[in-house]
Amino acid sequence: MPTTKLTKLELQIMEALWTRGSCSVREILDTFPEAGRPAYTTVQTTVYRLERKKAVRISKRISNANIFEAVISRGQAHSRLVDELLGLFGGGTKPVMAHLIETGKLTLEDIRDAERTLRSLSNTSAKTKVSRRGE
Repeated sequence: MPTTKLTKLELQIMEALWTRGSCSVREILDTFPEAGRPAYTTVQTTVYRLERKKAVRISKRISNANIFEAVISRGQAHSRLVDELLGLFGGGTKPVMAHLIETGKLTLEDIRDAERTLRSLSNTSAKTKVSRRGE
């Protein structure tokens, strides 16, 4: 996982790779809407910056075109963004949760899913502690 932040453009490029799979710079560029599409050289520079960050790699070369693939998953990138967001609030989740509730972006089904995940993690953690005591 990259140790540095991904910019909005970098995330858009990653989204193209996650959605379409391996792509050339031209193919990545074609995923942007025509209105407001960045220049080819901007996308190219950004892709190579992502390569230096170890978020993408060259998977193959066709003639003089490099084909890039994502090294990090969408989930890893999203986890990183959420961690950065929570860091802005000192690690606390309550302000974020309050905002999601107030704006109607957090549903009861979301809360039920979170409860199931917490129970599952709690059960896994308890089983791990029991097995460690038996060693």
